[in-house]
Amino acid sequence: MEIEEHREANNSVMCLLTDPEGTPLGAPMYLPQSAGPQQLSQIVNKLLSNEEKLPYAFYISDQELVVELGSYLHKNNVSVEKVLSIVYQPQAVFRIRPVNRCSATIAGHTEAVLSVAFSPDGTQLASGSGDTTVRLWDLNTQTPLHTCTGHKNWVLCIAWSPDGKHLVSGSKAGELQCWDPQTGNPSGNPLMGHKKWITGVSWEPVHLNSPCRRFVSSSKDGDARIWDISLRKCVICLSGHSLAVTCVKWGGDGVIYTGSQDCTIKMWETSQGKLIRELKGHGHWVNSLALSTEYVLRTGAFDHSGKQYSSPEEMKEVALKRYNKMKGNTPERVVSGSDDFTMFLWEPAISKHPKARMTGHQQLVNHVYFSPDGQWVASASFDKSVKLWNGSTGNFIAAFRGHVGPVYQISWSADSRLLLSGSKDSTLKVWDIRTKKLKEDLPGHADEVFAVDWSPDGEKVASGGRDRVLKLWMG
Repeated sequence: MEIEEHREANNSVMCLLTDPEGTPLGAPMYLPQSAGPQQLSQIVNKLLSNEEKLPYAFYISDQELVVELGSYLHKNNVSVEKVLSIVYQPQAVFRIRPVNRCSATIAGHTEAVLSVAFSPDGTQLASGSGDTTVRLWDLNTQTPLHTCTGHKNWVLCIAWSPDGKHLVSGSKAGELQCWDPQTGNPSGNPLMGHKKWITGVSWEPVHLNSPCRRFVSSSKDGDARIWDISLRKCVICLSGHSLAVTCVKWGGDGVIYTGSQDCTIKMWETSQGKLIRELKGHGHWVNSLALSTEYVLRTGAFDHSGKQYSSPEEMKEVALKRYNKMKGNTPERVVSGSDDFTMFLWEPAISKHPKARMTGHQQLVNHVYFSPDGQWVASASFDKSVKLWNGSTGNFIAAFRGHVGPVYQISWSADSRLLLSGSKDSTLKVWDIRTKKLKEDLPGHADEVFAVDWSPDGEKVASGGRDRVLKLWMG
């Protein structure tokens, strides 16, 4: 009888299921070595008593489990004496097809395209250029729709309000302009106040305020300013950085984050513009900030289903539900990328000290971006690589190599399964997160690709760069 029991125990392994934050799901339990991701999914769905069965992926020390437990243990020489910790992560219930062909090359801009952005519902596309114009493009006919003129200098950044009703652009001369995307006409006069060029624009999340009225801009002059589009003026000036502010994000809890060349990240509350907290640690300029909730903040009430809303109240309610669901019971996380080649992962609501220091890039980190589900962080660098990190712990996962020039910008597919990068080497590349390999190589531009964006509905990708054309890519 004893021998029987011994053999039974031998064929099972003691496992503890935890969420990405490390919170256990129930007590450790014995699982048969023949159990694989499918059986584990059934267990998680049962333990969480999900009415609709959700798909999950499972990770053991940051490696995805794609085989039965037994073969994993055998292959990696893992002891069955200790409790095996398995992290479960919910996956998107829909799938985005990788883009693989250029469906349109649209001329129009007369200088380099510096920024491209899809509207939150994915139905409209805007671009900003060195030719001082903002252009809106018709995605159905794939032709130019409106040319928005009024800036005196290069248009450096553009941002859609999360309700899709407004578009703001910031220029090298320091002025901001709000546009009506339906007509392409300016809504009022340019917003003046910044003394040097605009480095970033971020809107107040729609779940905090609907319809959207306020946005924040950051500038080379060292200030960030909060503007109200119905009052058509700057309502608060956030002064405190000693050097240029390089990036700004309006967080889901109502806090504004600014990153600066003074090596600090500052947090501001938005009713009076008080400084709440300073995050220090970088040894050089902070270039880029990413929020774990960025995707739901950008898209507000819109998701991949394409549902439209009749009232601002309804939008606010749906956006709040989406935000809370995405955030779960974890605090909003921030990743900062810097000229010191490193990144930091912060949980600013909990501590002013970084949760993790993320090292590995050999040149400055140009762009950091959380996946829509918050599970991953991707970073683009002048060292020609794109790196993938765990969004909860900051652990390094993989490096994507293939570009032969600096990588300028990255963008995620809505289901967090694919990552897009644009580079000085004139190509776009699509990377598969599951296999950690190149999925599609997209040459076509005649010169450096400065800007890329994947539409929130997942259907299309837009890119722009030095060759002045806007390219649309489809799956």
